[in-house]
Amino acid sequence: MNQKSILMIAAVLMIAVFGGAAYMYNAEQVAEKTELASNNSAALEQFHSPRLGNPQAKVTIVEFMDPACEACSAFHGLVKQTLEKYDGQVKLVIRYAPFHAGSDKAVEMLEAARKLGNFSDVLDLMYGTQQGWASHHNPQPELIWQYLAHYKFDVEGLKRNIDKDATAKLIAIDLADAKTLDVNKTPTFFVNGKPLPSFGYEQFQKLVADEVAAAYP
Repeated sequence: MNQKSILMIAAVLMIAVFGGAAYMYNAEQVAEKTELASNNSAALEQFHSPRLGNPQAKVTIVEFMDPACEACSAFHGLVKQTLEKYDGQVKLVIRYAPFHAGSDKAVEMLEAARKLGNFSDVLDLMYGTQQGWASHHNPQPELIWQYLAHYKFDVEGLKRNIDKDATAKLIAIDLADAKTLDVNKTPTFFVNGKPLPSFGYEQFQKLVADEVAAAYP
């Protein structure tokens, strides 16, 4: 066996070993996060958390989100499709994790919108216009008011319902729960208390499908 063949075999073995180690590490991480969520189930939901879908659904998706997060925006359509696909069987619980500068202002608007009954519509608008207001180098959440006015939302009504202190308290609770659950990025999903095995659309879809199948045999 020549030196080139030996080097190739060694490289293949190294890749295999690395891949196996990475898989084991990921599996250990998932097991740890699953146990953490199980031991701290009260941190997954709070009475104040916005909820979408059937309140009696047997499958609960908890999403820690940030209105200025590009990945949250990218997942938003999939989450909505999932609620539609499993209509009545799945509900969504939203937790605020405004890690980006200026996101707390967007959350204030969302909470005001919730009081007026158009939380979902305002969230759609925020994600749809995110590139215009959520620059991480120069966030300008005040521009959201212009987008809201352009699309004929009740801007004055929303402004009257802004409650900075109350929203700050909600955010503090959600961030404390995020810390308890070791949530340090958005979006982070839990489905019936289980974290995604790894981050991605397919992983999200499969976990939801598995939980729906188990809950509704």
